[in-house]
Amino acid sequence: MTSAQYDLVVVGAGIQGAGIAQAASAQGYRVLLLEKNNIAAGTSSRSSKLIHGGLRYLESAQFSLVRECLNERARLLELAPELVKLKPFYFPVYQQSSRWPWQLFCGLTLYKILGRFKKNVAFKTVSKEKWQTLDGLNLKGLKAVYQYWDAQTDDKALTQAVVASALELGTTLHLPATFLHAKVTSNEVKIEYHYQGQSHHCTAATLVNAAGPWCNEVIKKVLPPSPQLQIDLVQGTHILVKGKIGDHIFYLESPSDQRPVFVMPWGEYIMIGTTETPFKGRADDVAPQTQEKTYLLEVLSYYFPQFRSASTARIDSAFAGLRVLPTESGSLHNRTRDTLIHVDDPKEPRILTVYGGKLTTYRLTAERVIKRLKKHLPVRDWKAHVTEIKLKTNVSSDASLF
Repeated sequence: MTSAQYDLVVVGAGIQGAGIAQAASAQGYRVLLLEKNNIAAGTSSRSSKLIHGGLRYLESAQFSLVRECLNERARLLELAPELVKLKPFYFPVYQQSSRWPWQLFCGLTLYKILGRFKKNVAFKTVSKEKWQTLDGLNLKGLKAVYQYWDAQTDDKALTQAVVASALELGTTLHLPATFLHAKVTSNEVKIEYHYQGQSHHCTAATLVNAAGPWCNEVIKKVLPPSPQLQIDLVQGTHILVKGKIGDHIFYLESPSDQRPVFVMPWGEYIMIGTTETPFKGRADDVAPQTQEKTYLLEVLSYYFPQFRSASTARIDSAFAGLRVLPTESGSLHNRTRDTLIHVDDPKEPRILTVYGGKLTTYRLTAERVIKRLKKHLPVRDWKAHVTEIKLKTNVSSDASLF
């Protein structure tokens, strides 16, 4: 039996938990990071591998979210130049597309305005003479092609780099470690977890629940009972197909339901994703479904006729992750993508849960979490500012793939 005292205990070493641990340690706080499997073992290694400005959020009028995404994208391009790279994206518009060319032009113009007219938010119309250079893109019914800029990353490697930074700043990492339960008292949180074959006890001023799809499972282990939000888990699947499409990344519209799907190069493969499938069951059991693979293959073969034969459209592998969305009526596509920060007591918060969260804005989420818990955190001397910390690539990764 061992015990220790911390300012924050963070449950979950995905990108949100990693970012919170890094930011808290940079501010001088004593941090313990608990992870039940491995760094980025969940959704943070199963995303679309994009640090994006949130172009799709313009349609739901989430202008502040787009502005935040663009600002954070610019910051990560500076802090992690070997992990986050600007790439050209192509948006083709067809006769049967749900958007007209003028609508996309207006959207990209607004995107440029929200990005303060910087070079990395510029866009242009691709001339008809150059359509033949777009990797075999289907030209039948094509009305216009727009090119804009966004960023690609190795999500797992980025998360590992953030954890490595947190460790350098003083974070203690225990993995694999199973969170058992916590009890909130008037002046601290008593926590028990299992690590290296034995139970460990520690106390903390605050407990941060960044367990992603498992967040409500963690809350249920807290006494007295802490309020929780009603959430839906949404499965997103990607497939990897052997082949090449050059260095272009395509923002496409599924011909069957008009959902956005990305087609992009990833090493020796083409990556296609993602789906939005309601998920019921244990988060540990998430896996690509046959109908999702078929759906994504149909998108690829529709836009790239060279992949219509069975010999060229063979799936090499597939992976699935889970998004956390607040329970609402209406379609999944129109649900808010805002990160929700929920506390046990609005006036005296000691237990904080992060619902959802995006790879692009993990730093902003970390800042907001620490600010929300400041009342119960002691005064410490800052060690660094995360806006100035370069992220290193000396961790195992697939960063060379892009």
